[in-house]
Amino acid sequence: MVPDDPATPICSAKGCRAAAVWVLAWNNPKLHTPERRKTWLACDEHREHLSQFLGVRGFLKDVVRLEEWEPADEAPHPGGPAAGQGEGSAADR
Repeated sequence: MVPDDPATPICSAKGCRAAAVWVLAWNNPKLHTPERRKTWLACDEHREHLSQFLGVRGFLKDVVRLEEWEPADEAPHPGGPAAGQGEGSAADR
């Protein structure tokens, strides 16, 4: 399902165009200060997959429903691991 509103946040999983329901907050300790949080978005279908991808690398810090997320300095990032983001692109550093 493609969200009708282009401003609607979408899932970060490759090829997924579903509306995001979850924010996955993460941090790569080799690149980021401990308090920094990068974010990926997930629909219900891809939440577990994206969480596992970050979790096995020790990056996952928190999973929060989108409506409960209170971002600090960063907006949720639309690029997920399969969208070429992997452990973090140059923009994530």
